Amino acid sequence: MISLTDKAVLKLKEMSEADGVGHLTIRLKVLGGGCAGFSYDMCFESVTADLDEVVEQDGIKVVVDPMSYQYLDEVTIDFVDGLMGAGFKFINPKAKGSCGCGSSFDI
Repeated sequence: MISLTDKAVLKLKEMSEADGVGHLTIRLKVLGGGCAGFSYDMCFESVTADLDEVVEQDGIKVVVDPMSYQYLDEVTIDFVDGLMGAGFKFINPKAKGSCGCGSSFDI
């Protein structure tokens, strides 16, 4: 199951309100590419497909296509804000490695 930390939930709600999105549904994807082979993608999405996996937490609906879900099951999404910048961090116990900048991973 995919989970969100309290910081990630707060940031997603802030972003939805600031951008005037009007909903709290996000789509997660795993894309081919990046230094280590795969990269994460996350965006606000109002449309779901019949085969999508849907997880709801703290008023946020997380939608994932079946192909991506096999890589994202058990992922925790956090939001970090530090000296090196701010952004969402995917904590993936299935990842065997990542590139130096942390933007892509290997299974």
